Amino acid sequence: MDKPKSCFFIIFCMLITIYSCKQQNIKKKESSSNKAAIDTNYDYLNFQDSTSFVNAKRGFIATTTDPLIKNSKGETIQNIEGFSFMKNDAPVTANKSLWRQGQLNRIHGLFKVTDGIYQVRGFDLANVTFIEGDSGWIVIDPLTSSESMKKALELVEEHLGKKPIKAILITHTHIDHFGGIGALISDEEFKNNTVDIIAPQGFFENAVSENINAGNAMTRRALYMFGMLIEKSEKGTIGTGLGHFVVRSDHAIYKPTISIDKTGETHTIDGVKMVFQNTPGAEAPSEFMVYFPQKKAFCQSEEINHLMHNLLTLRGTKVRDGLKWSKYIDEAIVMFGNDVEISFGSHHWPTWENENILFFWKKQRDLYRFIHDQTLRLANHGYTPIEIAEMVKLPKSLGSFFGNRGYYGSLSHNIKAQYQLYFGWFDGNPVNLHKLPPTEESIKYVEYMGGAAKVISKAKKDIEKGEYRWVSTALNHVVFADGTNTEAKELLAKVYEQMGYETENATWRNFYLTGAQELRTGLKQKMVSPSGISGSPNMLKQLSLQAYYDFLAIRLNPDKVKGTTYTFNIELPDINKNVVLYLENDVLTPRIGEKATNPTATIIQPKAALDKILINQSTLEKLIETGEIKIKGNKEAYIEFMGMLDTFNLLFPIVEN
Repeated sequence: MDKPKSCFFIIFCMLITIYSCKQQNIKKKESSSNKAAIDTNYDYLNFQDSTSFVNAKRGFIATTTDPLIKNSKGETIQNIEGFSFMKNDAPVTANKSLWRQGQLNRIHGLFKVTDGIYQVRGFDLANVTFIEGDSGWIVIDPLTSSESMKKALELVEEHLGKKPIKAILITHTHIDHFGGIGALISDEEFKNNTVDIIAPQGFFENAVSENINAGNAMTRRALYMFGMLIEKSEKGTIGTGLGHFVVRSDHAIYKPTISIDKTGETHTIDGVKMVFQNTPGAEAPSEFMVYFPQKKAFCQSEEINHLMHNLLTLRGTKVRDGLKWSKYIDEAIVMFGNDVEISFGSHHWPTWENENILFFWKKQRDLYRFIHDQTLRLANHGYTPIEIAEMVKLPKSLGSFFGNRGYYGSLSHNIKAQYQLYFGWFDGNPVNLHKLPPTEESIKYVEYMGGAAKVISKAKKDIEKGEYRWVSTALNHVVFADGTNTEAKELLAKVYEQMGYETENATWRNFYLTGAQELRTGLKQKMVSPSGISGSPNMLKQLSLQAYYDFLAIRLNPDKVKGTTYTFNIELPDINKNVVLYLENDVLTPRIGEKATNPTATIIQPKAALDKILINQSTLEKLIETGEIKIKGNKEAYIEFMGMLDTFNLLFPIVEN
């Protein structure tokens, strides 16, 4: 995960509404166009090769006897055995290759990687790694939540004994790699600096704020991407490819005590020597990989995985650079390739022996370089991103390797991402400069096609031919042109269902099946955050004033402002900070550390009061009433200003208008 979040993975802090899902099993049909799109050419995939299964089980010590992960209220928030239905062969409702990946991901427990290195896998989306020092543990990537991390720690202590935590390494900014840190270190231990926290430069700022500005939309799309609203079953989600599930509940974050800002930086903690490779701007904005020379072991973080990762996640994030990604892996080969004997990551299972590791690393290196280079080659011939995504096929040497299959990222959307990286959204054709919005466009399409009844009639015939990609496009126009057309919605749901069953990509499957479910059940309720931001209280309290007030500016609705001009001084006496908010030209400009001489009003607002608003523990009106927030000057103007801010409904429509 492709992360985590967002941060990414702040997305996982959201309150998730679980929908019931009754899905119909459609007889699987062959579609040459669909097969070409998702590259399910099994002729060169060796399903008899059991190497990955041997490696995924290697070093197994034990797993928990109680598979339920519960929160502080005793409520079950995840079931480690929730994917036990995947023990058998792939059903007709799942892609055979994706099913195989899911079977690998469902192997869970405590594993010995080598002497002094252990992993707990399958207790969350990511792995947590324990490295034995002279007197305690060095822990790498403490999962998404304190509940899953606590469960993993209990398993380690049961079989390996209790030892103090000497250091925590956080490889990058996605929440599935740090959110559970509260199970390893207390606030007091952090204040007393008794545990080293090592992270890449820029980690804290990026982890707290990278998904705030686009957080609501990103979270909504993440509900689709990670299959959070559909059941775990042969007809529902079978994981994400990167892992099976995210444990969403109690998250924490602490500022690093050591920040890694350059490649080759070396630290020794509790007798364990670590050589860092700084890799920002590839899989995450801040990330590193680590070599442990005493063990000849390399932590590949999430830059190297047993699948094709995302160059642009379907939930939305900034585009990632495939060329930079490829070069980081090549740099690792140059720096550590002669000596490395073990390569383990933040996801999936390790690889052992130098020859196998170099084979794996080179396949991953060349995968991202190939996608980048071929996209640019064809773009320079004048092809558009949609055309390039249909034209480029991985060479057999890359595509036949299970570790490069598109279970999480896909060749199709990664190609479009690399085009976007260089050229943006516009493909150069003037027709796409000023297209109609979806609803208006759909009304005209259906009109030109002769009406909804004719489109539905033709769609049914094309479904029999397996032409799902085109049918989904045609029926989507009918649904957007008339949201009351239940026949079109049910037919489109069946098509999405079939596309989900066939695709090799886990996140595509989750999108298709979630879309099918929502077409049938609709959106029954709203999920609104009064503060505009939703997420873990611990994470939200860590927002910088700049991040918070920049997001406040995003929420400003010009239709409510209508040219109003205000200046507000914000005083936060408990942290000795000042902020000025300038409202003019229907734009809000915050300046941190300034104080205006003639403000419309001065708001004396302790940070503690701001936090209560942030985590939806109280409202501005209540805090003014109790005296926790005091306003000098034009009180009504400030209240009016706060009323100009939008709140966001998480469950906005996606498959309907």
